[in-house]
Amino acid sequence: MSSDLEVSALAINVVIPEELRWTDTRRGETFRLATLNVRLLPDGHLAVKAYGRPVAGGRGAYVSFSVPDKPELAALVSQAAGRAGELWAAHRGLG
Repeated sequence: MSSDLEVSALAINVVIPEELRWTDTRRGETFRLATLNVRLLPDGHLAVKAYGRPVAGGRGAYVSFSVPDKPELAALVSQAAGRAGELWAAHRGLG
């Protein structure tokens, strides 16, 4: 495969372990953050957003939030990116 092949996006979804989850508020509604979306940027850095659902339940939107600057969350993102790289490298082609 040619190195000039353009890949426009690389993203993974990571379940946040229960002990690392947190709540945040948007427009007066509290959300429980349970998933991270990690993107590999063209320059090789990672970008991350947290997603969650309203604590009150219902059909609330799946809303994105910034991820707090905490070492344990940064470690989770780094480990997840490494694991995703391993999984991609070991792919077995189209099923």
